[in-house]
Amino acid sequence: MAATRFLSHITIFNSTNSNLYSITILAILCTIFYLIGIWQHSLGPIPIPNSSSSVSGFLSSAPCYSLHTTQLDFMPHHLPHDPTPATTRVPHFPPCNISFSEYTPCEDARRSLKFDRDMLIYRQRHCPERNELLKCRIPAPYGYKVPFRWPESREFAWFANVPHKELTVEKKAQNWVKVEGEKFIFPGGGTMFPRGADAYIDDIDKLINLKDGSIRTAIDTGCGVASWGAYLLSRNIIAMSFAPRDTHEAQVQFALERGVPALIGVLASIRLPYPSRAFDMAHCSRCLIPWDNYDGIYLIEVDRILRPGGYWILSGPPINWENHWKGWNRTADDLKAEQSRIETVAKSLCWKKIVQKGDIAIWQKPTNHIHCKATRKVFKQPRFCQTQNPDMAWYTKLEKCLTPLPQVSEIKEIAGGQLQKWPQRLNAIPPRISSGSLKGVTGNNFVENTELWKERVAYYKKIDYQLAQTGRYRNLLDMNAYLGGFAAALVDDPVWVMNAVPVEADQLNTLGVIYERGLIGTYQNWCEAMSTYPRTYDFIHADTIFSLYKDSCDTEDILLEMDRVLRPEGGVIIRDDVDVLLKIKKIIDVMQWEGRIADHEKGPHESEKILFAVKQYWTAPPLAPKHDQ
Repeated sequence: MAATRFLSHITIFNSTNSNLYSITILAILCTIFYLIGIWQHSLGPIPIPNSSSSVSGFLSSAPCYSLHTTQLDFMPHHLPHDPTPATTRVPHFPPCNISFSEYTPCEDARRSLKFDRDMLIYRQRHCPERNELLKCRIPAPYGYKVPFRWPESREFAWFANVPHKELTVEKKAQNWVKVEGEKFIFPGGGTMFPRGADAYIDDIDKLINLKDGSIRTAIDTGCGVASWGAYLLSRNIIAMSFAPRDTHEAQVQFALERGVPALIGVLASIRLPYPSRAFDMAHCSRCLIPWDNYDGIYLIEVDRILRPGGYWILSGPPINWENHWKGWNRTADDLKAEQSRIETVAKSLCWKKIVQKGDIAIWQKPTNHIHCKATRKVFKQPRFCQTQNPDMAWYTKLEKCLTPLPQVSEIKEIAGGQLQKWPQRLNAIPPRISSGSLKGVTGNNFVENTELWKERVAYYKKIDYQLAQTGRYRNLLDMNAYLGGFAAALVDDPVWVMNAVPVEADQLNTLGVIYERGLIGTYQNWCEAMSTYPRTYDFIHADTIFSLYKDSCDTEDILLEMDRVLRPEGGVIIRDDVDVLLKIKKIIDVMQWEGRIADHEKGPHESEKILFAVKQYWTAPPLAPKHDQ
């Protein structure tokens, strides 16, 4: 034990000595370096040589401490070459001439003269080539005013916004539209409802139920100023109204000024831009469509877009010809024969005529095709279509074949699935999703998407006070609607949304789902102009549109089309990657838009950002006064 203690003391002693040696050596070294430092600083500043000849001697004799006078260079020396003038040019989009104030690129009267007049082919879409696109901004007419707010706009519009009196003269006896001072007044009349659209709709309601929510979406073919659609809205029925740009000057433009959904369109040689089974009800009131011509091809197209169990309403020639033939300046035999041909076509489509009362006749499409397939032994034509996708409707040629309904297992089953009544229909899982026919989209995806857009719209309204202001906007456009979540989130606001589904984007064809929700929309290729007048929309929403089309067409061309259809003082929200938005911001800065980029609703760390913009108010200058010669 004693030996162990002795060895321990020796070890401690040796360790202590070792530590003392180390400390001593370190102290000596520190003292030496300190003295050297004092000596160096005692030399004073080094004079800067005055001649180049002394540079080498200076560098060789200068001590190392002189390096503190040199500034370090942190600038990069691998910068890219200066950009070419093409990428650095400042975009310039001057106002177009006032003659373009109502320019509709794909329904241009001069271009239409190049095309066949048969089947009204010359009145359907014919868009300019890329090298024909305007690089200027469409002006509003001098004196343009922000339209009346809904529902006042249903009855009134500013004359300065649509300065055309032709319809007030041509349709004076039919109560379409009148001029009083600086306003247009819309009494709600029509060719076949001089007592007004409301009374006419009441007559229809006595024949089929318009109140229980089973009829939600409608289409008005040859709509005039869209009074039928305007007065259906108070009954929670939303109508897609369309008419060609023809001799009835500005009829669709009047509809849009009134705050009623409408597009320029015509039944000609291509399908209407809607999916199959889209509408609960189709309507023609003296719409001048030759339903009995071309082997019934136009009724065949109506059948494609009608839902199983949907209704077709016809008023005007030849209905009730017995009482009207003299006023229609046609012979009784001619009108009787026309109605007989229409009846025959309707039967060949397996429609059932459920009522004819007064000036109104109504047919109903079957809920499935079990019986209809059996009748093909009697009606050889039209045959059932074999190959075409029934939802493909962008420049798709009309065919004289019957679009088959989805298969059912028994006679009482509704083809494609039963739709809930409105308003439950809006948030119920659409049959196209629940059946699995829309690949990659499940019921859970639909519910999540609906909730996502509720959150996003709430976020928009916190930043865009005009969107949050009830009644500020009426006509809205969603350029990439997907499942219609944006429109659904605004359903309680006094607005309607045109849900556009891009046809060439790499995504699913979801427009059928949008219609199954009780919303409306259209197919659209955003490398082309929309079939609508300038100044159609109060507000435009664009979700990743520019990323979708980055390899298809120029960003500036899409923005110029947005500017064309947007009203002065209208709002825009664009969602996209931050790099895309920075490019867009540079362009809109020279388009008389005011905009700013905000963070994603999830926070600043998301690469996707949101651009909020407003188109400034500007118009064409006043016309110079005409001086007498």
